[in-house]
Amino acid sequence: MLKQIREDVRTAKAKDPAAQGTAEVILTYPGLHAVWCYRVAHGLWEGGYKLLARLLSHLARLLTGVEIHPAAEIGERLFIDHGMGVVIGETAEIGDDVLMYHGVTLGGNSMRRKKRHPTVEDGATIGVRASLIGDITIGRKATVGAGATVLEDVPPGTTVAGVPAEPIDEDDVTVERCVSPAED
Repeated sequence: MLKQIREDVRTAKAKDPAAQGTAEVILTYPGLHAVWCYRVAHGLWEGGYKLLARLLSHLARLLTGVEIHPAAEIGERLFIDHGMGVVIGETAEIGDDVLMYHGVTLGGNSMRRKKRHPTVEDGATIGVRASLIGDITIGRKATVGAGATVLEDVPPGTTVAGVPAEPIDEDDVTVERCVSPAED
């Protein structure tokens, strides 16, 4: 657990140019706090303590503004920058080294008890207020632009933007990709 916390802090410092130091990141980054609470809540959920897990995730939402269902599957080094307004649904899956900005929704499109939330693969970047809806896949190292509404799969390495989201020509857009400490 301590190793994971160190790795999360290193990731935040690498992906946020405003980060001034380790203490600041540990004490003042709500996206990081939400992920840490999620990890505990997910462990409780997996251990059969579902009500306790939901209560912890509810408390985390009140404190951080980030709502992560404890049944969601989240990989290593997820960094939620700013955090406020992020919603990650019950059947969402997030890979390693994902960068997500505030206001992002990984939402469902069905009331059935089935896979109904997005899968975000390793190294993807999800822009401010993007909405990803349904059982779709955002491919490895893909980028979803700010404010985009994504209703269909996004191939690996592709950048999409707009409502509904469509691939864009990256020659027309400057995209700076953050590199996680694991990719160095």
